[in-house]
Amino acid sequence: MDKTIEVFNKELSSLRTGRANANMLDLVKVDVYGQKLPINQLGTITTPEPRMISIQVWDLNNVNLIDSSIKKSELGLNPQIDGQLIRLPIPDLSEERRNEMKKIVKTMGEKCKVSIRNVRREANDNLKNLMKKKEISEDDEKKNEKEVQVLTDQHIKLIDEKVSSKEKEIMTI
Repeated sequence: MDKTIEVFNKELSSLRTGRANANMLDLVKVDVYGQKLPINQLGTITTPEPRMISIQVWDLNNVNLIDSSIKKSELGLNPQIDGQLIRLPIPDLSEERRNEMKKIVKTMGEKCKVSIRNVRREANDNLKNLMKKKEISEDDEKKNEKEVQVLTDQHIKLIDEKVSSKEKEIMTI
C-alpha cells in the first residue's frame, strides 16, 4: 500500500499545475545513445523563476533531441533554445485545462484506490489460506482482517487528501 502511494505521489508531481516544477519532465524520455533516457540524465534542470524551467544540456548534440521530445510530450510546452540552454516558459492554465487536470487527478486517485483494495484482497486471501492450513486460529484471522481494513482505510483517506490538495493547487490562479 505504501508503494502504491509512493507511485501516486510521483505521478501527481509530474502534473502541470501552472507553476514550474522540475518533476514535470520526469515522464519525458529522450531517445539518445540507443536508449530512452530521462532528461535529468542529459542535463541539469532548474527552476529559476516560478513560471520557467531551464535545462542546461551537457552535450550539445542532445539539445535538438531534448527539444523534440518535449514538443512531442503532452505537457504543452514550447522550448526556447539558447546554445546548450533550453528554457521552458510555463503558460497559465485556462479554466478548461484546469478542469481537465482535476478529472485526471481524480482518475489517478481512483486507480490508486483500486490498487490498494487489491492489496487488501490479497492479504485477506492469504489469511484465509493460513487458517485453512491451521497455521492461525479463526480469532487471529478476524483480528488481522480488521487490522488490514484499518490500514486500507488510512491509505485511502491519505489518497483522498492528496487528491483534494492537488485539485486546490490546480484551481489556484
